[in-house]
Amino acid sequence: MTSFSRLLDLDQATMDRARQLAAQAGAPVVTLARNHTTVSVERATLRLAGLGGADHDGEPWVNHLVDSVRQQVGLEHGAVLPVWDALAEGQAPDLLTLAQRAAAGSVSFRLPTASARTAARAAATVAIEAGMARIDAQRRRRDALIAELGDAPRTPWIYLIVATGDIDEDIPQAQAAAREGADVIAVIRSTGQSLLDYVPEGATHEGFAGTYATQENFRLMRAALDDTSRELGRYVRLTNYASGLCMPEIATLAGLERLDMMLNDSMYGILFRDINPIRTFVDQRFSRQIHARAGIIINTGEDNYLTTADAVDAAHTVTVSQLLNEYFAKEAGLADWQLGLGHAFEIDPAVPQSFRLELAHALLARTLFPDAPLKWMPPTKHMTGDVFRGYLLDGFFNLAGALTGQGILLVGMMTEAVVTPFLSDRDLALQNVRYVLDAAGGMAEDFAPPRDGFIQNRARVVLDEAVALLERITGQHSGAAGQGSGTAYPPLLGAIADGTFGLMKRPPDRGKGLDGVFRRAEGAEGYVNPALDILDGTTGGEH
Repeated sequence: MTSFSRLLDLDQATMDRARQLAAQAGAPVVTLARNHTTVSVERATLRLAGLGGADHDGEPWVNHLVDSVRQQVGLEHGAVLPVWDALAEGQAPDLLTLAQRAAAGSVSFRLPTASARTAARAAATVAIEAGMARIDAQRRRRDALIAELGDAPRTPWIYLIVATGDIDEDIPQAQAAAREGADVIAVIRSTGQSLLDYVPEGATHEGFAGTYATQENFRLMRAALDDTSRELGRYVRLTNYASGLCMPEIATLAGLERLDMMLNDSMYGILFRDINPIRTFVDQRFSRQIHARAGIIINTGEDNYLTTADAVDAAHTVTVSQLLNEYFAKEAGLADWQLGLGHAFEIDPAVPQSFRLELAHALLARTLFPDAPLKWMPPTKHMTGDVFRGYLLDGFFNLAGALTGQGILLVGMMTEAVVTPFLSDRDLALQNVRYVLDAAGGMAEDFAPPRDGFIQNRARVVLDEAVALLERITGQHSGAAGQGSGTAYPPLLGAIADGTFGLMKRPPDRGKGLDGVFRRAEGAEGYVNPALDILDGTTGGEH
């Protein structure tokens, strides 16, 4: 890849300062996440142990089991000890039967102590390790297929969305898109799924503005794309969404079924779905640990901020969010190559020098994160019914991606905002991408903004504004309102409550899913979760 570090001549001390401040803002949030659990974390743990399926009404058995434990003994100690203690006591022969009997009210849970506690933990660890082994095997399988079939022929990878609502319709459309040159197929989730506190079961054939994320849908699409990968002689990647109230569970299912990328932003659910901030950060950490283990590339959601705030005025908030996403991701174990940090081509084209501004912002991201496969999003906010203008804007977007070394390029379409675009438009959009990458893919070697010129100066301004914002977050909000017993919320949560990102104000003691958050019990008889022991790289001790 062409080196971009020299192009902007940014001050290294300023970049280092930005990262230090992001870590300062993020560290208390990580501590908060490590001190809490959620219903979804506990359900994901049971899924790793092999529990799946749902009752005749579609309610998953993991929900039944966790809810029953919660009602009888609480979740402050985790679900693992009561569940495997009940199995050891002979209340059921296996997890599925236990969940079924719990749903019928015929299981009595307790918090085991002494030897019973040790035995329950040991048995749970064996079961959960089997799930981790399956995730590890899927990662090895991906590596083997890429070695056997070959990878995408170039970067940026061409990323195309498919989402009809019906998995049986999605599959042939995804395969056709791959044959036309798409390297990554993204299946958008059905509208509103992020607010469901359960994961639907089975193959689904209806959905509004997207297809439900289920384990079976993951399996079917992955198998179909494997067939197409063999046909084309290159591995085709699959993307879905690990966000919302079931973030840990969907991440787990993605690892089990070998998805390759997952949308997973640190603040998207908070800002745009009004999900409680604490619930989001707790769930996010577990999900990212799973992604790290599975070798999944995350895609973050900074582009969304620019749909609610001006792309020029709010450029520095995107940079701050990228730095925070990087910190949270690396703390959870993700490597640079797994950081599909977000950006978007959303400056109003009527703004003078709009394309030069876009290049400055894109180069700033590339310079700050030289080893990350940045995900570049096409214009949406300023698309109109003029398809010719839209096609031109998408061409400019593709050129910006080629000039600035973006790793993942989402295909923009003339019928943008139509969730399932016309198939003819999809074909034209892919032609647009191919033409620009073929004609200008090597121009990054020739592109060098003049020293102290417009692009360099704009990038420096945005970076300085990002540092100033991080300084305000880490200082101004240190006394944010507390959560019980006089304990203050982390400063970042105060900044989110003030509408710092995307102009959305989300206080830490409000939002959907708060009732599913529990502070972990401490001490020798505290919280136990072998999945976190494994993911944290520990072999003993209590969480």
